[in-house]
Amino acid sequence: MNFILFDDRYADHLLPLTFTRPVADIRIGILKISEKWKQQLSGDYSFYTKDYLRKKYPANYQAQSTFINGAVLPGNGLVEEILALKAGQGLVKDDKLIARSVNDSNFDLNQIEFLDGVEVFEVKSDFDLIEFPHQIFNLNGKALEDDFKLLTKDKVSEPIGSSNQVLGSNRVFLEKGAKVECAILNANSGPIYIGVDAEIMEGSIIRGPFAICEHSATKMGTKVYGPTTIGPYSKVGGELNNVVVFGYSNKAHDGFLGNAVIGEWCNIGADTNNSNLKNNYAEVKLWDYVVERFAPTGLQFAGLIMGDHSKCGINTMFNTGTVIGVFANIFGAGFPRNFIPSFAWGGAAGMKEYKLNAALYVARLVMQRRGIELDEVEKQILEHIFELTQKYRRF
Repeated sequence: MNFILFDDRYADHLLPLTFTRPVADIRIGILKISEKWKQQLSGDYSFYTKDYLRKKYPANYQAQSTFINGAVLPGNGLVEEILALKAGQGLVKDDKLIARSVNDSNFDLNQIEFLDGVEVFEVKSDFDLIEFPHQIFNLNGKALEDDFKLLTKDKVSEPIGSSNQVLGSNRVFLEKGAKVECAILNANSGPIYIGVDAEIMEGSIIRGPFAICEHSATKMGTKVYGPTTIGPYSKVGGELNNVVVFGYSNKAHDGFLGNAVIGEWCNIGADTNNSNLKNNYAEVKLWDYVVERFAPTGLQFAGLIMGDHSKCGINTMFNTGTVIGVFANIFGAGFPRNFIPSFAWGGAAGMKEYKLNAALYVARLVMQRRGIELDEVEKQILEHIFELTQKYRRF
């Protein structure tokens, strides 16, 4: 079967995280959304996304294909409903297209959400849908529980050393090569998943639900409150509470990060802190790129959203509900504004534009450390984002 995970017309509400990826490439729980679908529904998968991302994420359209909304997290009931679709039929939820089946060699991919002539059914199953960045950390606990069951079913954990203090050991799972010594792991409040060649260093205190993916590490003395996910090839330290790190990013030193989503290739300087609760306990608003203003989240706790390749210096202080674009470089004393556009350079004392060539030079060095090349396709994507976000840099 051929499946195409598509970005719908609401996908830009997930910016800045979707400047550099399709919605289905977002990590929540342990896996990316696309990986969840591959685990639960076998077939060939590709993406239909923004024009400038299509060279990196091409759509593999075939005459008989099923389109699935890339913001949808799969559940057993929904999978069955999608499998039951016949050509010319679709599933919707509150007028939002969830899936449709097509058998047409001349189908126009730009017409995915136009349902004239399509036999439409309302989805009967319960499922989660990621529409805004704050939902990634807010729904991470449930997604992590679901992924834990999926990835550990009928498998046996690697043994955990006797130097550790473990509560709820039946809900702690170590993949091959995982290293844990002299740590405290409490899985009574949720499962703990430690990926291939990941390391929990001495003195770390972990309260589930928690996942750390392949080749990542908690530094010595790290304190983690779940639900928290650390994506692959990342290092974290200090204190974290309900954080999702997509991967290839570091918060390796002391400081607090809470109710936050951190993209790829980010670096958080030593003793950086973010606030996740307003002093008046009011609802937190976050910058929304679609309406171009701060929009209500319905949450009392919301900290930091940081796009790919952004970085901050030591002792950076972020206000409650801060949104940072792609390739921002933040440093200096005081609290910077709580919407920092892409390719911004500076802090509370003032900002200027982060020159494209300088940003690409740093990206190339950072990626080389992980053995990954900044190729021409990636470079063109970043150049396009630089132009696309120019209007926000009114310094």
